[in-house]
Amino acid sequence: MGSLLAGLLIVGLGFMVNLAAPPPLLAAMDYAKQSLIGADFHGQDLRGTTFNLTNLREADLSGADLRGASLFGAKLQDANLRGADLREATLDSGILRRADLRDARLEDAFAFNARFEDVDITGADFTNVILRKDQLRALCRRAEGTNPSTGQPTRDTLGCG
Repeated sequence: MGSLLAGLLIVGLGFMVNLAAPPPLLAAMDYAKQSLIGADFHGQDLRGTTFNLTNLREADLSGADLRGASLFGAKLQDANLRGADLREATLDSGILRRADLRDARLEDAFAFNARFEDVDITGADFTNVILRKDQLRALCRRAEGTNPSTGQPTRDTLGCG
């Protein structure tokens, strides 16, 4: 009887420990090859989410946590990415025409073949982002401000002369 009681006590304590454990993170979503024109993702946790070849024209991704997300070939024309966290995200082959990247964090993002056209990058942090020379020149012409989270001037993070 004593060992049965001890066993029940151990199982009960184990159950209580499991109840106290934080829930696991939700699995990243896969929105690849979808049309999400005008979608509202502002402020959402989208870490690791896949948006490969997705049409995100006019989407609101402001303040979203997109760390490690894959936006390969995504169409981000007129998208709002203000204050978004894009650290270590893949933006390669993405089209960011007239996108709002004010105060966004892009440190260590992969964006070599991304096209940035008429974007607002005021206060964006591009630390360690490798860009094509033509894109870098175009971004340096528009670069101004300081990122409010990192305290880094946009021109410095791009390596503008």
